[in-house]
Amino acid sequence: MQIAKRYFRETLGVLGLSLLAACSTEVEMIGDVPVTEIVEGYGLLEDGEYTLPPIPPEYLQSVNQRAIVEYNGPERAGTIVIDPHAKLLYFVEDDGMARRYPIAVGRQGARMSRPSTIQLKREWPGWTPTANMLRSQPEVYGPFAQGVEGGLASPLGARALYLFQNGRDTHFRIHGTNDLPSIGNSGSAGCIRMFNHDIIDLYPRVPNGTRVVVRSKTQSVELEGEELANRGVILAPNIVDPDLIYGTGENDAVVELDEIAEDVAVDPLSASTISGG
Repeated sequence: MQIAKRYFRETLGVLGLSLLAACSTEVEMIGDVPVTEIVEGYGLLEDGEYTLPPIPPEYLQSVNQRAIVEYNGPERAGTIVIDPHAKLLYFVEDDGMARRYPIAVGRQGARMSRPSTIQLKREWPGWTPTANMLRSQPEVYGPFAQGVEGGLASPLGARALYLFQNGRDTHFRIHGTNDLPSIGNSGSAGCIRMFNHDIIDLYPRVPNGTRVVVRSKTQSVELEGEELANRGVILAPNIVDPDLIYGTGENDAVVELDEIAEDVAVDPLSASTISGG
């Protein structure tokens, strides 16, 4: 938890990023990660006006980093395949290959079963609690009444893909997260979460209209094996102080950051009512 909080503060710019000059007695660092330990594809990432620090290698072990692999399922190229049991997401490409990404599966994501379609995409989406959320649980949502702007603090991360069925919002999302330990595991909240580095990589590859399918447990065991199909543990909520979001020091309330994106919310980028994930 301390590692996750430290990383989260870095992404908010509290700690900042620094590249230390190397010399005979110093180790060259970016953030808290030695340069020699940075995993390819997960280093310092400039994304418009935002800067993401490297992801520490302890979160990128085994299948917990993206890779191009031979695809083992029947889906056609251009399809996203979510395996909520193995905690993996595949984007199927031509010639029998796929891009495989590790994911976290929250309470909402675990309920996904039917095929859906990406119908809305947002870069650095913001989030605002609705009047109903504020009325029903003021102690939870009150500290965030002014909303969370799109950016490093947003519970939807760097990108969000909004899933629809027959033109209707399913309230399921594939989105980024700052909660690094959740990737490869199950959480008490959230839909389908990815490292911000990974959702940024996936985002331009999947246009609106991309089909999304979800594997059953039987399919996961058949295609990934019993051990991988049971990957991960259920994690306790990750509690975030609103002061980390707003930096005001005026409120001591706490809330699970990914939980605040679980109810209906207003996306300031679209000025329409949506559900976070």
